Amino acid sequence: MTVPSNSAAQASIDHSGSSEQSPAERSRALRDTLGQFATGVTVVTTLDANGQPVGMTVNSFNSVSLDPALILWSIDRGSLGYAAFTQCERFVVHVLKGDQQHVSNLFAGRGADKFGQVKWHAGPGNVPQLDDCAALFHCRRAQNIDGGDHTILLGEVLEFSASGGEPLIFHRGRYRALAGE
Repeated sequence: MTVPSNSAAQASIDHSGSSEQSPAERSRALRDTLGQFATGVTVVTTLDANGQPVGMTVNSFNSVSLDPALILWSIDRGSLGYAAFTQCERFVVHVLKGDQQHVSNLFAGRGADKFGQVKWHAGPGNVPQLDDCAALFHCRRAQNIDGGDHTILLGEVLEFSASGGEPLIFHRGRYRALAGE
């Protein structure tokens, strides 16, 4: 198979980490190296203890098991929504479409009335469900797992749906589109 030449893709990238680097330098190098792995982009939503909608952009979403149906994602212990997500009963993972960069940016930010700027409705269990996403996974929080400076949330998939469309991709710190077939 011949792969077309792409000078941007062939550019030399040198990200390495060593014990000789400061913690900040090593952390940045690790983040840049992890950025070589392309991911999908999701928004995860739930309700906080007061019944208010909470949501955040997540790219650590992953499948775990088909039987039982399990997924996982992780949350930084310093995130504003940490308590809501690690204590909730249910959450929804929304796989964003390629044209939903604005939704990703909105839920990646702090402050602002995020839910006032997107179309959504109360889904099963009254958990906020964003409209018009590529796929949805309604989950019961099954377990919180210590993951260093993050907590890994394991979710049992209760319901799911896919509407199609190309997914939003994140690679090397930028949004990307899938190449044509």
